[in-house]
Amino acid sequence: MPSLQRLLRHPWVLGILGILAVLLLWWITTASGSVNKLFLPSPQAVWQAGQRQWGSGLLLKDALASIQRVFIGFAMSAGLALPVGITMGTSPVICRLLEPLMGLIRYMPAPAFIPLLIIYFGLDELPKVLLIFIGTFFFNTLMIMDAVKFVPRELVETARTLGGRTLPILLKVVAPFIAPQVLDTYRINMASAWNLVIVAELVAATEGLGKRISLAQRFLRTDEIFMGLIVIGLIGLLIDLGFRALMRRACAWAN
Repeated sequence: MPSLQRLLRHPWVLGILGILAVLLLWWITTASGSVNKLFLPSPQAVWQAGQRQWGSGLLLKDALASIQRVFIGFAMSAGLALPVGITMGTSPVICRLLEPLMGLIRYMPAPAFIPLLIIYFGLDELPKVLLIFIGTFFFNTLMIMDAVKFVPRELVETARTLGGRTLPILLKVVAPFIAPQVLDTYRINMASAWNLVIVAELVAATEGLGKRISLAQRFLRTDEIFMGLIVIGLIGLLIDLGFRALMRRACAWAN
């Protein structure tokens, strides 16, 4: 019994049990025949759909296309949001100048920009990447700004008392303090980026997981829709775990 209790305390065990419980309920529901397979395909049918698409190479091709769009768009967002957020957090003038504008745009739903992006840039890769940028940049910036504002003033004043200049203080005092919050900000907003790329691919794309789901919906292939959703969730989970591992290694002192 004590060993079982220790096992249940492990962070992964209860999560895996929760997933297995959902899979079991799904299998029982479909096996009973109480739901039309058009609306709820069986786990076996979804697995076979995944095998077919993997064997044809479509699944890997679509996944790589979606991942590439997400990482390019999010890298642009994260790279620009960091200096802008730090500047807003340290300069009241810049903050008062930019925060209202960013707060306004932040509440505009990013998918609403899709028609304009298509008009401006066509149907190539750029509109999809820019949609991810628009949908994450303002959240990244404002959350980093808030992290900077919560840096204890005593730390900054002590550094200045010891002769520190603005740039060294930012690099050696502010940056280490906000590093965990910045990585957590990126981890949280990466989920938005992943959702946005699927939306973009549903509207205008020739490849990608979103496009594959759209094609499956057109031909009522619900097993392929379920398979696409599961793959999207698994990739998102792996990205999230990657950020968590990076936080543990890069910011071990803050854990």
